[in-house]
Amino acid sequence: MRISDTKKLAKPHPLRRPAEKERALLGLGSAVGLVVANMVGAGVFLSAGFMAQDLGPLPILVTWALGLFLAMCGALGYAKVAELVPRSGGEYRYLSELLHPALGYLAGWASMLVGFSGPVAIDALAAGSFAKTLIPAVEPRVFGSAVIVITSVVHATNLRASRWGQNALVLAKVVLLIGFAAACLGFGSWRWPTWEPPNGSGFSLPAVGTALFYVAFAFSGYNAAIYAAEELRSPRHTLPRALLIGCSAVGVLYLLINWEFISNLTPKRVSAVFAYEETRVTLAHLIASDLFGKTGGRLVSFLLIVVFCSAASAMSFLGPRVVSEMAKDGFLPGALAARGDGPPRGAVLLQAMLALVILWTQPFQHVVHDVGAILTLFSALTLLGLFRRRPRVEQSSIRIHRVAAAVFIASAAGMLYYGFRAKTQLVLWICAVAGAALLGYWGSRAAKRPIR
Repeated sequence: MRISDTKKLAKPHPLRRPAEKERALLGLGSAVGLVVANMVGAGVFLSAGFMAQDLGPLPILVTWALGLFLAMCGALGYAKVAELVPRSGGEYRYLSELLHPALGYLAGWASMLVGFSGPVAIDALAAGSFAKTLIPAVEPRVFGSAVIVITSVVHATNLRASRWGQNALVLAKVVLLIGFAAACLGFGSWRWPTWEPPNGSGFSLPAVGTALFYVAFAFSGYNAAIYAAEELRSPRHTLPRALLIGCSAVGVLYLLINWEFISNLTPKRVSAVFAYEETRVTLAHLIASDLFGKTGGRLVSFLLIVVFCSAASAMSFLGPRVVSEMAKDGFLPGALAARGDGPPRGAVLLQAMLALVILWTQPFQHVVHDVGAILTLFSALTLLGLFRRRPRVEQSSIRIHRVAAAVFIASAAGMLYYGFRAKTQLVLWICAVAGAALLGYWGSRAAKRPIR
């Protein structure tokens, strides 16, 4: 269904909960928690290690600062998109309403197959790997599978328990991360690092373009709350604030943590991340071990288990909302849609199965790069929807959002250019997936029966 003006967009969706159940909806704190939980995962603890092979200390910090600026531009653009389309479903819903349903369908399939299932698998496997450093008998993939199953069961069973459990994990993660950063600042080096990268002169535009994919993966999740818009109190007001507060807070924390990485470690030392698949050693481990010995490394393992479980839980909560929206529109089986005020149980279980398949079959670094590229592509397409002429939208109220969107889109085009040039098979893979998804869209249009 195409919506042609903001008056229609402002109509309450038939699936919105009645006023007497408003207290059961998520508030600003929970919405910010979803953003934080989705953003902070494996990426920030590994990316600087990959980047330090080609970039010097200052370019690394500049790249992270650029990543924060672009994420804030994206968050500002998404804030206006969320105001125009105050419904759940994320890019699937936004692209369907603002550009074309076929693009929305394609984004929905990308979210279902890669955008959420991949990061859930990555974070669950990471949690299992660090559990093994504490208890050698633990098998990482088995532990990761348990994380996926347990979080999925909680999110599929009860919305209240799901919300409180997620909030508790976010709070624990934030407290532990701030404690880690404070300890490193108190005991680590404050001197400006003088090391040089082994594979370059310290700065090159292609190296920065490639590195931004790792940064984009670490910042992905700044728009997390959009996927559950209809489960928020006053989404038109709550969503924009949640995106901007969560993104800015995590961005400052990222800059602080990366300063600690580059000021306390050398490229040779941080090259340990290339053995991450076997050792699960992160930059946080290296610093903690250098500063506090073996005990510091064990404490970091515990910290990262909480971080990764929180991220996996948040994505297990949000991802199924996209699948549920597609099922409500008739593009997927009705069993995957949420019923009444309950969670989308079928969609939660489907995503859990997809995450388990990825966890047991795919290498970490490939998933990080590919997910970063796909998320960047669909985010840029979503923000492109702000430039479509929309009657009854005041130009003054949308101008700053369009400027932010234009900056994000231009940067995304540059990132994709360098990323595709460095990994040409990614282009073929995306084209193949897009072709298959679009064929599925045209084939399902005639047969779909929306759920009301």
